[in-house]
Amino acid sequence: MSRKDDRYGEIPDLFDEPEPLAEAAILPQLPATAQDMLTLLDRWVELNWLRALDHAFAAFVCELLEENGERPAPELALLAATVSHQVGRGHVCLDLRQLCDDPEATLVLPPEGSDASGDTDPRPADLFRGREVEALMAAINGSSAVSDGSHTTPMVIVDTRLYLRRFWRYEQNIASGIGKRLAPQNMDDQPLSQALDVLFGASDTESVNYQKMACAIAARNRFCVITGGPGTGKTTTVVKLLAALQSVSCVQSGQEARRDPYLKIRLSAPTGKAAARLSESIGGAVEQLPLAKLPGSPEASSIPTDVTTLHRLLGSRPGSRQFRYNEDNPLPLDILVIDEASMVDVDLMASVFSALSDSARLILLGDKDQLASVDAGAVLGELCERADQGHYQPDTLAWLASVTGERLPGELEDARGRALDQSVAMLRKSYRFDEHSGIGLLARATNEGRLDRTLIQRCQAGEFPDVAWLGRGDLMAPAGEGAFQGTLQGNLAPLARHGMSGSPEKFANQGEGRSVHGRPVAPPVGYGHYLRIMADERPAATDSHQDRPVWDAWATRVLEAFGQFQLLCALRKGPFGVEGLNQQVAAELHSAGLITRTEGWYPGRPVLVTGNDYNLGLMNGDIGVTLSVPWDRNESGEPVNTLRVAFPASDGIRWVSPSRLQSMETVYAMTVHKSQGSEFTHTCLVLPDRLTPVLTKELVYTGITRARHWLSLAAPSEGVLREASARSVIRASGLAMLLN
Repeated sequence: MSRKDDRYGEIPDLFDEPEPLAEAAILPQLPATAQDMLTLLDRWVELNWLRALDHAFAAFVCELLEENGERPAPELALLAATVSHQVGRGHVCLDLRQLCDDPEATLVLPPEGSDASGDTDPRPADLFRGREVEALMAAINGSSAVSDGSHTTPMVIVDTRLYLRRFWRYEQNIASGIGKRLAPQNMDDQPLSQALDVLFGASDTESVNYQKMACAIAARNRFCVITGGPGTGKTTTVVKLLAALQSVSCVQSGQEARRDPYLKIRLSAPTGKAAARLSESIGGAVEQLPLAKLPGSPEASSIPTDVTTLHRLLGSRPGSRQFRYNEDNPLPLDILVIDEASMVDVDLMASVFSALSDSARLILLGDKDQLASVDAGAVLGELCERADQGHYQPDTLAWLASVTGERLPGELEDARGRALDQSVAMLRKSYRFDEHSGIGLLARATNEGRLDRTLIQRCQAGEFPDVAWLGRGDLMAPAGEGAFQGTLQGNLAPLARHGMSGSPEKFANQGEGRSVHGRPVAPPVGYGHYLRIMADERPAATDSHQDRPVWDAWATRVLEAFGQFQLLCALRKGPFGVEGLNQQVAAELHSAGLITRTEGWYPGRPVLVTGNDYNLGLMNGDIGVTLSVPWDRNESGEPVNTLRVAFPASDGIRWVSPSRLQSMETVYAMTVHKSQGSEFTHTCLVLPDRLTPVLTKELVYTGITRARHWLSLAAPSEGVLREASARSVIRASGLAMLLN
């Protein structure tokens, strides 16, 4: 059984949604006054439909108008709370036309997990249904709380887009920072061309070297985006780009008799985990560069390998949105590279541009198809929304051909291409997934919106060596079985056991004998793997704190083993969410004797840092494992075990006392959002059994592409997977329009 829904198409009968209102139903009217509206907003806060912050902003706007002798309209109070709510959901603004056309889909209220009861309470969408955008505009035009941005007001209206002033200013700053960097640079093309030939080799007439093209595009402009899916070589490309830029700089310095031939380069990423990954991969890439053969022979030391978080780079001030580096104190650099740029929200991106001098070059790296930032905005996605088609102007293509010897396909040419298009390079060849990879095929199909029943059936039949399908029967035990008897969490004991073992039996030949690009791949594992290494390879208890390298080496092996597997969830709450699965997995590991307890601190507990802590040198997204080390002494001088959390660091291992970790959570399972910037040898993507607003193709694609070699797809309903893969995240914003 299924029913038709205009938003999602055919919906399986497992969805328990209220029937739509009949056409003849009488819809609620707006409250008569702004004060009555605030009372209704307060009720929505009680139901968890809105945040208290949204109500407070609406009340502030009404109070401001009353102080100015104005009588606030109820529509204005409602819109003030609504635009604040939309910012909390990741939108930069509220598009009033979109709101009137489809209020329910625009607002997604009540939100998932809130109290949707209360027959006497009108839903927010009801108050906008049937209204004309002109009527809403009339209600706010002329109010001293709204302007076009030319003077200070709490809200700004541009066309039909309503902003909180702060977010309107962020968009303006980003657009201005990009716009002033789009003009092509005057440079000597010959050393650049020579450097690219050395770094990439001679051109192949049978295929386009998109990495080489991306380097040329980035070298030509002071702003560039290099986007591409997993395994397309974004890191390799940027390392060679930096080598080419240093080569050209060395040649120019010789011509101009400059004392310092090198450009000042900084590398950054949004999270500590992403920074650590880039630092690890970029170091090895620099060692492979043929620097001596490049024009000017730049030294390896001219290409940095140290990567820092953006907050640390900008000089974050605790308890403030302000940074030490800003328009009055710009960063002392010539080039800034930001990896995993899809995770950067409008607030942080605006701060980046404020901290850059006009002459500084900005290079963004990232996958345009991944989930956008947790906070407001989808900057990278907007900048790359035309990247698939290229839209390169003829003079751009002619310049690229002269410098690289490469010719792009004709379908990427557009005589009317925008200035921004000429600064966006898309890597189109994956070096990680071959034609036999189910992970690569699933990622492409999801990204292109064509994840159909046939492909799912191929996964269910085990046709792909790197994909295991876990259906409802593989995830849920018979009623009454499990660690939490009588609850749905308890019925998910099989999924928790998969997390413990990795279920190699679900893969072809139990994962044995597989190789990727000629390199053997170890069979898939689960969390039992790192816990056994923790127990079996632990140094002798007599080793003291003086033997720090021994314990560091052990912790490194444990952390590497933990990174071999990760459960990823779409949701935080519910039986298929992070909270329930963390408890369930801990219970299974405890039953197997792999951990000593399931709550509090214990050896083997993995933790995820959820907030930046500059005193400890830990960033949001860092993952550590709790270990027992004999670093304390009793009265007799004998070693006594104590718990420390081991985190990977650039200089080895950072050991932290559990009592000093203020913002963290257990991480047997994490949300797909939290996994951005990470990769795992074996990933298990857990989807819920019913459609929710967060389930989109971007989430599914991001979860799939966190898997490097093995993917377990835990999908209790294949209908939900197909529907989710057909829905896209649409975040209201005006950045792309500003850059037209």
